[in-house]
Parts: sequence; C-alpha cells; structure tokens
Amino acid sequence: MARENLNDLLAFVTVARERSFTRAASKLGVSPSALSHTLRGLETRLRVRLLNRTTRSVSATQAGERLLLNLTPHFEEIESELDALSEFRDTPSGTIRITSGDHAANTILWPKLAKFLPKYPDIKVEIVVEYALTDIVAQRYDAGVRMGEQVASDMIGVPIGPELRMAVIGAPSYFSKRGVPNMPQDLTRHICINMRLPTLGGLYAWEFERNKRELHVRVDGQLTFNGVTQILNAALDGFGLCYLPEDLVQPYIAKRKLRRVLEDWCPPFPGYYLYYPSRRQASQAFSLFVEALRWRG
Repeated sequence: MARENLNDLLAFVTVARERSFTRAASKLGVSPSALSHTLRGLETRLRVRLLNRTTRSVSATQAGERLLLNLTPHFEEIESELDALSEFRDTPSGTIRITSGDHAANTILWPKLAKFLPKYPDIKVEIVVEYALTDIVAQRYDAGVRMGEQVASDMIGVPIGPELRMAVIGAPSYFSKRGVPNMPQDLTRHICINMRLPTLGGLYAWEFERNKRELHVRVDGQLTFNGVTQILNAALDGFGLCYLPEDLVQPYIAKRKLRRVLEDWCPPFPGYYLYYPSRRQASQAFSLFVEALRWRG
C-alpha cells in the first residue's frame, strides 16, 4: 500500500473508535463529507466494506473490527514514540489525558496540578470526569484514577493520596424526624440517597466493616445521582442519609450542618491511585506528571 494511504488508515481508526463521522472529523480537522469520501476510497481500494453506516450511527463490520484490532497497537506505538521525542526538546511538552471521578479530581488532582502546571507551560492536561470503570486503553486515555483495590493487575498503580474513610451522614432535620440508625442493617428502614454506578448499571451498595465482619447494605430512597456533589447537596437539604468520603463532609460536620452516624463501621481503606498500562513507554512529560502526583505520606 502506498505511504499516503497511512492517513486513510488513521482516518478509519478514528471513525471506528468514535463511531461518528462528525466527531472523528472534528478530531482530525477535516469536514465530515471529506472524511466520508476518504473512507469510501479506502474501502474501494481494499475491495471490502469496513464500516456500516446509518443516518444515526457508524459501526465497524467484521472486517473493520479485525483491521481496527490489528492497526490500533501500531498507531499507539507510533504515538508513544513521538511523545518520547519530547525528551530531546529544551522543555517537556505534550498532552496528558486522564479519566477520574469528581472527588479525586477536586481533592487530589487539581491541588497538585495547580503547582505542577506553572513549572511546565508546554505540558497540557485534559481531565474527563466520569464514574464508569473506563477502559483507558480503548478510550485512549494516558491514565486513570481509581481506588487502590480497583486497579487491574495488568496496570501500573501509583498511590496519589492518603487512605480514605467513608461517612454516613444526614442533616439534623432528618434525624429529628426519622431517628438514628445504630447498625448498618437499620439503614434499610431509613430514607437514603443512592449513587448509580454507570459501569454496572446498578446502585452502589454501602460497604461496612467492624471486627473483620463485612456488610454490604442496599439502601432505598427517593433520590439517585451519579455524582457526589448532588448527593451532598440533597443531604444538606434534609432529603435523606448519604454515604460519602469523610474529607468531603467533615467541614459540614464541624459546622453542625450534618451529623455523622455509624462511624465505628467505617474503617480506612487504600485511597486513590493513578493507573496506566504497564506497556506504556513513558514520555518525559508523563513521567514528571506521575512524580508530581505520587503520594509520599
């Protein structure tokens, strides 16, 4: 295949990943019509259909899936090598894409990035806040942030924060009406604010432990959110009990806007980790980024 067709293959990979000509064209800096013409030309030369097109979506055919599976590692290696060239520049540079929940982004990532970025003006960082257990390789992130126990064994995990504790809390107005739970099992008789986990599609079961006894309690209530800020606001307004990181709610407990219960059932556990593929060849910018985030106790 002629060398100029490498651009066509890159166009195919981008469309197949994005499942949209519009989004892929935006990433590649071309028009959707020009991109569609490029892909049709590639299919004509290969004499095989690579994409199924409808008015609403784009998906790879069986042949397209095979081509995508085999091309992706090679393009990732090329991108990694190009990133590595930043080591030969006078100043580190490059873009680092991270996926994280909003609690980690606000309490861990941002305070450290606020000190890191002014030192390296040519390094760009993109943080995408989401709660799904994202496949960072498939979604082309450089790294992700998860709790320590959630990091897969084939990933490198770097601790970036202290141990965490969860807290069951509610507004004083709630307890004056509904009473106080004395055991985790009592929560089934209380109004609670749920969190939905996008990856599993279900509601998060509150986790407790005392004297090596573990309990997972599924709670119920009128409200369900997929973000901690909304859950906290609802609890402050007296709409039920919630289960949130201790450091997030402690200022409100100190001001008596919230009251904590079941504290002896909430032991500390490993905090947030930055994780990334073990095969990733770290650029200078990424290595500096990791060291800036690393938790040193």
